[in-house]
Amino acid sequence: MSAPNVPHIRLYQDWLREARGLRFEDYHALWRWSVTDLDGFWQSIWDYYRLESPTPHAKVLAEPRMPGARWFEGAQFNYARQVFRHVAPAHAAGLPAIISRNEKGQHGELSWPELRRQVAALALHLRSQGLQPGDRVAAYLPNIPQAMVAFLAVVSLGGVWSICAPDMGTAAVLDRFRQIAPKMLIACDGVRYGGRDMDRTAVVAELKAALPTVTHLLVQRSLATDPKALPAFTDLDDAMAATGPEVDAFEPAWLPFDHPLWIVYSSGTTGLPKPIVHGHGGTVLVGLQMLNLHNDIGCSYEDNNRGERYHWYSSTGWVMWNAQMGGLLNGTTVCIYDGNPAGSKENPDWTVLWRFAADLGVTFFGAGAAYFANCMKAGVDLASMPGLKAVRALGTTGSPLSEDTQRWGTQQFERLGVHDIWWCNISGGTDFAGAFIGGHRELPQVPGQMQCRLLGCAVEAWDEQGQPVTGQVGELVCTQPIPSMPLYFWNDAGDRRYLSSYFDTYPGVWRHGDWLRITPEGGCIIYGRSDATINRYGLRMGTSELYSAVEALPEVLDSLVVDLEYLGRESYMPLFVVLRPGMTLDAPLKARLAVAIRNALSPRFVPDAILQVAEIPRTLSGKKQELPIKKLLLGQPLEKVVNRDAMANPGCLDWYVDFARERSAAARGAA
Repeated sequence: MSAPNVPHIRLYQDWLREARGLRFEDYHALWRWSVTDLDGFWQSIWDYYRLESPTPHAKVLAEPRMPGARWFEGAQFNYARQVFRHVAPAHAAGLPAIISRNEKGQHGELSWPELRRQVAALALHLRSQGLQPGDRVAAYLPNIPQAMVAFLAVVSLGGVWSICAPDMGTAAVLDRFRQIAPKMLIACDGVRYGGRDMDRTAVVAELKAALPTVTHLLVQRSLATDPKALPAFTDLDDAMAATGPEVDAFEPAWLPFDHPLWIVYSSGTTGLPKPIVHGHGGTVLVGLQMLNLHNDIGCSYEDNNRGERYHWYSSTGWVMWNAQMGGLLNGTTVCIYDGNPAGSKENPDWTVLWRFAADLGVTFFGAGAAYFANCMKAGVDLASMPGLKAVRALGTTGSPLSEDTQRWGTQQFERLGVHDIWWCNISGGTDFAGAFIGGHRELPQVPGQMQCRLLGCAVEAWDEQGQPVTGQVGELVCTQPIPSMPLYFWNDAGDRRYLSSYFDTYPGVWRHGDWLRITPEGGCIIYGRSDATINRYGLRMGTSELYSAVEALPEVLDSLVVDLEYLGRESYMPLFVVLRPGMTLDAPLKARLAVAIRNALSPRFVPDAILQVAEIPRTLSGKKQELPIKKLLLGQPLEKVVNRDAMANPGCLDWYVDFARERSAAARGAA
């Protein structure tokens, strides 16, 4: 039996030595092996976690190329089967599967056998309604246990899951779901957020009407809404209530290793959100590698009694919801909170999640980096919550975590008597449902840095000549495939969008779109996005979606938004607008712009400042020059970020240069 305090990555290395005869002098040597012997490394992950298939795979990696790598051909798999493997041992150890709470204070616990029963009942209902392997199921649900049950039910049948959060506006949701032509829709009638009940029946009715391929609607009745406001539907809780021999006998289907699991969305700067398809097997392999080895979450396969309670605050619109659910893959209890982590507008309270974690005895507490920064600014006193002594690890992602914030959190836990709190800072993406850079419990911690590149991830920082650099900021690239990279984008003829999204700069090499510096010691620092995608509090959105909302107002002729992520400083996102002649950007118009963005996208994307300008910089072909303006505002000289000869209106740049200079001077003055 393994000791509970032994890091999982150490247990894995012990297994490599005993089962494979492989010894490594340090982590860098282990990492180097993992990215040069891809077959050996990923086969070791399969064997270490005792993954199962009724048929053998002929080879680990049949095509070692990007894109188009083919993994574990011949093997069969199912995400839900991997979850159900833990029903008996985790339940016998007294571990619940899901613990939940919401803003109303409603608390729930779902045991492993009950999770399995609800999944089986709903899966049988979906099958009775005609769900077949490959059919898409769209979900419009908050972070509640029913969303996880619905996901497992859909994928157990080979259906393809896709979810959007109810705080997203109708237009943004339809931009996603219309692309995938879902056969079924699972939605909520409303949500409670920030102390307010928000009726979503009109949105659900609009979604159903705008998605003609939907043949069956299930609704989670969260609020006391009028059912007549909805189209004909089946109550989701009723569909999950069945019992009996057929439910008891249900087993998830064996599927090809790369059968589509879910469709997630990552937005570029133009066009519709990219519908990214990941497969069952690759997602599970990378999920176990990240969550168990690097995040040190969950039980080992020798000892189910660790009693991990894993929480990572997320909405269902962020891939960290998928990562939170991934805790179920190795028998971990996941703790989910549905609601505003900051209380309400009238009564802001940044202790909500901390009190939730203290009450539940959470052992791993994760959130976006901005959450921790806001707690620091609000003067949250963690020492007043002794239940937090159970927390041994803090996870962050979504944006760079500043040194000051990390030190603040460490000091807070020291006041609690926890002198070895571990910060597991990670950086990855929706794009491949994993992390490239993250934690290692036994490596040194340096505030403001991530500890290492993850096993199996051949990550480098490349300079402008496409050469790897150390100690310098460069483009984050991955030079070898990993199993969870997208199978394809949905309905993407010839993989054109897929290729242009990641492989247009360096053919055959994944360009992620982040600025990265790898230190000589192996630590990693992310300096924000190298493209113009908006990344607000961990949720990414294409600028084109914001423009659609803003420019729908009759007063607005043109607009440009840039998301400035500063290492160690607060993110700043200004919106520049060109108004109709004679109009002025007054307070009422600013408020209407904010409402338009909030309703169409999400409150997360309301800009920090709205400024009136004469022109938006455009290329000769008419494209908005977001990235040059972003680089200019981040401090790069104008001549290095834009070619005036390639512009349609170079004269407008003077205003932006002055604005950048004023902001820089203000920042220096504040420092």
